[in-house]
Amino acid sequence: MATASRTKVAILDDYGGIAKEHFDGINNIEVSSFPETLDPSLSDGRDQLVERLKPFQIISTMRERTPFKSDLLSQLPNLKLLLTTGVRNASLDLVWAAKHDIIVAGTTGAKPGDPDHSKDTHLPPPPGYDSTTQHTWALILSLANRIPHDNAALQNEPKQWQSGYAVALGGKTLGLCGLGKLGTTTARIGALAFGMRIIAWSESLTQEKADAAAKTAGLPAGTFKAVSKEELFRQADVVSVHYVLSDRSRGIVGKEELSQMKSSAMLVNSSRGPLIDEDALYEALDRGAIRGAALDVWWQEPLPAGSRWRSYNGKSELVRSPHMGYVNADTMDVWYAEQVENVRRFLAGDEVLNRIN
Repeated sequence: MATASRTKVAILDDYGGIAKEHFDGINNIEVSSFPETLDPSLSDGRDQLVERLKPFQIISTMRERTPFKSDLLSQLPNLKLLLTTGVRNASLDLVWAAKHDIIVAGTTGAKPGDPDHSKDTHLPPPPGYDSTTQHTWALILSLANRIPHDNAALQNEPKQWQSGYAVALGGKTLGLCGLGKLGTTTARIGALAFGMRIIAWSESLTQEKADAAAKTAGLPAGTFKAVSKEELFRQADVVSVHYVLSDRSRGIVGKEELSQMKSSAMLVNSSRGPLIDEDALYEALDRGAIRGAALDVWWQEPLPAGSRWRSYNGKSELVRSPHMGYVNADTMDVWYAEQVENVRRFLAGDEVLNRIN
């Protein structure tokens, strides 16, 4: 949809500052970048966001960092194209956008062609690889091997040396709360790399489905054992959460589940913060009810400056990460390149790729 004047494009929540160089290659657009996230669930945040975004015809977003529900979209009269990343985003009101002629388009993360691997270029990860799984295991190993704790001790305490013990994961039980794609890839690594016993639970999981998941991972039937929710939390040495957040699953790990865990157990969440009851987890960690937790996702993101989680100093170990599960330059460069292609198509009056509404 070409216009005589320059089309205004807003780039939101690009914390690493890599998007603008992609968009700068498009003629006849005026690009503004807003790396500081505003929370539209708060009235002042929504008001500021509306004033910030009113002039723009095109908005580039990153995952779920800024939700676009109808109460926000309805106050953006100039918006015609909303760009997101991935092909699923529960934080966008796709139905409202479609009814009001706002195109919403995603990305696949695929980059065509046969790249030159001798050059220093950002390439998308190969099919079957998932950066969230990599980060999940980084969290598990950081917690089990005390890496953040010992790193801080070596830096800040001149005489500190081997002040505690790591956890040997071999032969331990890995419990997956959710056995979808990410739960399955996490389980596969636990079984193959560490010889862990794998158990899993979800509301719809059966042993037949667990065997099917094992087959997709190249493992024999019976490698993944479907158990009850209580059995998972009582038996697992490591509980890793891999559930889709919904009204039904919110708080699926609560005070009761945390009380069932072994005192030596570890809890890892690389899915969504509100799947775990925040107060229940903080209280459990503060009094040392479990060995520790490793969290990549939070109840409010970005984590507020005054959050109790930033200053936590309780009895259980806590490994903190700022929702880095999907944040790698290789993938994000490809996402922004796909967004730019859709901007070109939109301005030319052509059909955009990966429309999700």
